[in-house]
Amino acid sequence: MKISDIPFGTTDWSAIPKTEHKGDTGLATWQTCHFGGIRVRMVEYTPGYLADHWCVKGHILLCLEGELATELADGRAFVLTPGMSYQVADDAEPHRSSTSIGAKLFIVD
Repeated sequence: MKISDIPFGTTDWSAIPKTEHKGDTGLATWQTCHFGGIRVRMVEYTPGYLADHWCVKGHILLCLEGELATELADGRAFVLTPGMSYQVADDAEPHRSSTSIGAKLFIVD
């Protein structure tokens, strides 16, 4: 990722509108900002959330609260707790997220 042509700025996440996205189960709430071609999100998953798709988008993801389980299409599985992150490239490894207790994430893609 090359970050260019974005002046210094701050983001007050409390002022960013929330949008809701249903999973197979549970709900994801997104707060989204775009900076050039970069999308930055604060995402919250309700307890019992399961994504409704296998994602092929690349991300850098930091778990802020709760616990996030991420399953890869090849069967590997990972659990993130607060302070842990993952990174994956576009079209590299399809992945799907879920959480039994809920999670709050900071995502750059």
